Amino acid sequence: MHIGVAGNIGSGKTTLTRMLSEHYGWEPKYEAVTYNPFLEDYYKDIPRWSFNLEVYFLTQRLKDVMEIAKSRNTIIQDRTIFEGVYVFVANNYEMGNLSKRDFDAYMDLFKVVMQAVKAPDLLIYLKSSIPHLVDQIQKRGREYEQSISLDYLRGLNDRYEKFINELYGGEVLTIAVDDLDFEHNPEDFSMIVDKIDAQLFGLF
Repeated sequence: MHIGVAGNIGSGKTTLTRMLSEHYGWEPKYEAVTYNPFLEDYYKDIPRWSFNLEVYFLTQRLKDVMEIAKSRNTIIQDRTIFEGVYVFVANNYEMGNLSKRDFDAYMDLFKVVMQAVKAPDLLIYLKSSIPHLVDQIQKRGREYEQSISLDYLRGLNDRYEKFINELYGGEVLTIAVDDLDFEHNPEDFSMIVDKIDAQLFGLF
């Protein structure tokens, strides 16, 4: 079984992925962030490095998808290949950070990749407001994230809503996280687990 965790920067994807993997005994698959060779350059000059960054992410996510397909374990994945394209690449193109030539080349590559990809059994979408995202980004203190503009975050949020509600055809569980602290409040985490149990196993 393949579970995806989706959401904007600062929504809590990595934390929830870790906690759910520990709770259920699922194998976690984390996004390539800390060792991404383009990420710091990207946030310093987004138009210059967008294509490089997105191709790198697509490559890593394709590797992840191929490993997941071969695994007999239940995998929980921090951000899926679909978000990388329909949210982040689409947002960069819309904002003018990707040229039409680069966008078209990327989408041609993605169409080839999609021949080997199927949707997760469940996608858990962490829905968050911009103020909540900004607060969480500031709290975790990654230096390269502090320069992210509000317009960039808003664009991503808009793209996530379109992706979840219009473009994605798989099973989705949406969790509004603004008023939750599932990392420190056991009741909030239990509520999320109950929703997952109901969606996956028909419990409750």
